[in-house]
Amino acid sequence: MTTGVWLIGARGSLATTVVCGLLALRRGLVAPTGCVSAELALGDVFPDWDDLVPGGHDVVSTPLEKRAEQLVEDGVVPARVFAAIRPELAEVERALRPGYDPLTWPGTQADAVARLAADLAEFGAGHDRVVVVNVSSTEAPAAAEHADLEELDRALSVPEARVLPPSSIAAYAAVRAGCAYVDFTPSTGIRVPALTALAGRRGLPYAGSDGKTGQTLVRSVLAPMFEARALRVRSWAGTNLLGGGDGASLASPDRAAAKLASKAGVLPPGTEAPLHIDNVPSLGERKIAWDHVAFEGFLGARMSLQFTWEGYDSALAAPLVLDLARLVAGAHAAGAAGPLTELGFFFKDPLGGTGHNLFAQARALAEWAESLEGGGAGC
Repeated sequence: MTTGVWLIGARGSLATTVVCGLLALRRGLVAPTGCVSAELALGDVFPDWDDLVPGGHDVVSTPLEKRAEQLVEDGVVPARVFAAIRPELAEVERALRPGYDPLTWPGTQADAVARLAADLAEFGAGHDRVVVVNVSSTEAPAAAEHADLEELDRALSVPEARVLPPSSIAAYAAVRAGCAYVDFTPSTGIRVPALTALAGRRGLPYAGSDGKTGQTLVRSVLAPMFEARALRVRSWAGTNLLGGGDGASLASPDRAAAKLASKAGVLPPGTEAPLHIDNVPSLGERKIAWDHVAFEGFLGARMSLQFTWEGYDSALAAPLVLDLARLVAGAHAAGAAGPLTELGFFFKDPLGGTGHNLFAQARALAEWAESLEGGGAGC
């Protein structure tokens, strides 16, 4: 049994780290550090590392090998790993296809969906199933208002019309091609009513959104602690310093808005929570997050907590992408369809509204994974 892992944004930092990590895991060059699925009791319905085969779409043409070289220079990918997997990166490169760019695409959005879906169908012909994972740059927030598929298709067929953002074009192509879908970004993606309804009718599982890797991961642990301890949080301020592609992308206020909203969502309702993101190109692939929590204790005593999180976001996120590919593929094989709320552990803004207590989410994930059995058909 093989599972295709189709990455939207396949030549970006995160996708390249995913591919390098997967190839290294296959060859036993690294341990599955950070891979939650490696710690779960998984049955035969879930693919192993050797069963995952990467491919993807991207709107840029930088060769995967060149992108990996940059990650070696930035300290994300070890040089010894890159040297060992370099020939295999060329094989993955051959599986990559041009993505949809609304600024250069000459046809209608309906044509774009059809072409992306054809790419997925061609790739999927060699595998039991395919999981499409969106790891592309965060988009500006967009309305997800189309509930009727026929109406949506008519709108997409109008020349020059730009009805859906690129993430939703990719999600529509995934569903049309019979693939499960994961949104690791806060972009609109599959969260268009017509697309979620179509996924349900076609028996396809999907999960999202916005991977929880650093600052928000810590927040999802500390916020329940304050609540359980009956301590009143007065404010929770945060700053993010980013370099690399994420920093450049999120320098746009419109794009940053979606990310900031999902980050704030893990805090108690009504918390004063100023949060901003700064692009610092000299940081390269590193990310620094600083939080200041002002809280109130017995007799109104005012106290505070400060913490700093520093690391490589791609290295934190890549194992989670691999986890999600395995888990969603297993769910698809077992016949699950619709939003996989049990995977809320991985996301800042989990579909299905499962709450944000990390330890409760971890228990739900483990129980779900251990209970899942085969029985579904492939795509």
